[in-house]
Amino acid sequence: MADGERDIPKLDTTVPQTARIWNYLLGGKDNFAVDRAVGDQIIANLPQLAENARLSRAYLARAVRYLAAEAGIRQFLDIGTGLPTADNTHEVAQSVAPEARIVYVDNDPLVLAHARALLTTSDKGATDYIDADLHDTDTILREAGRTLDLDQPVALMLMGILGHIESDDEARGILKSFLDRLPSGSYVAMYDGSDTSPENTEAVRIWNLSANPRYHLRTPDRLVGLFEGLEIVEPGAVSVTRWHPEPGAENADEIDQYALVGRKP
Repeated sequence: MADGERDIPKLDTTVPQTARIWNYLLGGKDNFAVDRAVGDQIIANLPQLAENARLSRAYLARAVRYLAAEAGIRQFLDIGTGLPTADNTHEVAQSVAPEARIVYVDNDPLVLAHARALLTTSDKGATDYIDADLHDTDTILREAGRTLDLDQPVALMLMGILGHIESDDEARGILKSFLDRLPSGSYVAMYDGSDTSPENTEAVRIWNLSANPRYHLRTPDRLVGLFEGLEIVEPGAVSVTRWHPEPGAENADEIDQYALVGRKP
């Protein structure tokens, strides 16, 4: 753990939490009855959401593989990582480059309780974990600097997290606060929910009735707008199923989770 002196906050099993609901949708076991109840409500309205969660996770793996294999990135800062499942960022990155270094950031108590499981790393690489909030750039970068060389390019991974920021200006400001302190050649990779179907909009409405924190959908154009000043990697903002798909999956059905990767010039 990045800060051994810090106590893990007490779990509140009476309030649904985003990371646990997502874990349930992915078929995981690290969730409680309140999380499953919200997940079941959402699935009743959008039966394909569990599959969409898996497709989004598959995009994460492809994005990490692209960044490590094609862009040559060896450092990853994964904020809002959620609960460990298959193909975590460090596993994918180190399968390409065993020397890759990864720092995870989250502030969910259950995620923190599982941090030790995430810290298994290759002999040549390194993995660390920080208890911090997305808004606390100073803390994240200060503690990440113990594992990462912040003078060298870093891939900032923001998977499904910027949707918790309602204001586009605030989300852009958060991105800028990180990128201003990361060098040229760094990347941002993200996905988030889009308002491209009434079914997805209704699912998020149900989510927001109970889940904490709330979630906000954006159009694909608004997602691109968050990457102001970055070079957008082709094919731009597309369904996660269409971003650098595996051979044979080029015509996979689109879903309402949109992916975007950008490079700092």
